[in-house]
Amino acid sequence: MEKDISELVARDVMKTRLVTLQPSTDVFAGIKTLIKNKISGAPVVDSEGRLLGVFSEKCSMQVVIDAAYEGLPTNKISAFMDTDPQTVDEDAGLLTIANVFLITPRRRLPVLKDGILVGQISRRDVISAAAKQSTVKSPHSKKLLYLSALREMDDAPVH
Repeated sequence: MEKDISELVARDVMKTRLVTLQPSTDVFAGIKTLIKNKISGAPVVDSEGRLLGVFSEKCSMQVVIDAAYEGLPTNKISAFMDTDPQTVDEDAGLLTIANVFLITPRRRLPVLKDGILVGQISRRDVISAAAKQSTVKSPHSKKLLYLSALREMDDAPVH
C-alpha cells in the first residue's frame, strides 16, 4: 500500500548513491566534479562518512573571486565548503522538508542517521514524490461521485 504524502519521510525519497568529496580534495577538482556530474553541490565527508560540510556552485564563486583577486591561500575544498549546512534526519517528514525548501534558499539537504551521511534530498525529490501522489485517486473523489449520483437519482422521475 502506497503511503500518503503526509506520511512520507526523507528515507522514503532521498537519494543514497551520492557524489561526495573529501576535505583534502583540490578545489578545482571539486568544481570539475560538480560540472561533470551535472550537480549543484556535493557533501564533504570524512573517512567514516561523517558530514563535514557541503561544497556547492555558490562556494565555487568564492574560489573564482579569491583566485582572481587574492590568489588562493589553499587549494583544499575544506577552506571553501559550507561548514554549517542545514541537514535533516532520515525520519524527517516530507512536508517539513518541503517547508524548509520553501523558506530557505537551500536546493538540497544532506540526510543524516546518527551523524552519518546516509543520503540527500533535493527540491526535485520532493516535487517528484508529490507528483507521484497526484496520480493516486483520492478517497474524497469517490465520495463526491457517490453524492452526485444520489443527486441525479433525486431528480429522476419515479415510476
